[in-house]
Amino acid sequence: MLSIFRYFLLACHFVVSSLVGFSIIIFRPFHHSNSRILAQIYSQIGRRIIGVKIIHENAEVMKNHEPCVVVANHQSNWDLFIVGSIVPKRMVSLGKKSLKWMPFFGQVYWLGGNILVDRGNRKKAMEAMATTKKALTTKDTSIWFFAEGTRNHGKNMLPFKKGAFVTAVNAGVPIIPVCTSSYLDGFSLDRLNNGTARMKVLPPIATKDLTLDDVDQLMLDTHLAMMDGIQALDEANQSSS
Repeated sequence: MLSIFRYFLLACHFVVSSLVGFSIIIFRPFHHSNSRILAQIYSQIGRRIIGVKIIHENAEVMKNHEPCVVVANHQSNWDLFIVGSIVPKRMVSLGKKSLKWMPFFGQVYWLGGNILVDRGNRKKAMEAMATTKKALTTKDTSIWFFAEGTRNHGKNMLPFKKGAFVTAVNAGVPIIPVCTSSYLDGFSLDRLNNGTARMKVLPPIATKDLTLDDVDQLMLDTHLAMMDGIQALDEANQSSS
């Protein structure tokens, strides 16, 4: 019964938040700070509806940094409410082109200035990657990637796709890994309290002197660092429960 009530609240929240977001960004379409505003609108109420408490660690690293590529683990659609709480100013994300046609959210996401990629069209995908480089090098904007390319459903991280790392190397900007604990473990909308999602921003990884030949090693190093980070966050949750 609780889950049905929550789904009703979430549906109302999703529609109202999308309309509120649209009413703001329609007067400043594609502005570099729209994504942060939208993320906060969705997250502040959404995470309370699903019953998840959030703890941030080292968030100032990302907030006070130069343009960068953020690499984060992607567990579920609930990430909109969890991860959205830590999105800083001047940050956009990379998403599938199909999101543009998702009712309410898709149009807001597009007008928010986020970058849409047609992964089935190599030419369009390359054009989108050129757009990401321009955003990083000339518009003082950072880009958020879910480098796995899809949801891992709360299990160990999937292998990374190369896009985030090629983008960072081509632009010569650092990679900042953002780890989120395995909050899906035991998660249920029928539970009043769904525990704590811990998020930690790891130290930046420089790419300035790297070439495309270094991408594979860069991916491996980032993946290992994030796996260690997630494990530490999960252990912290277990010890505090």
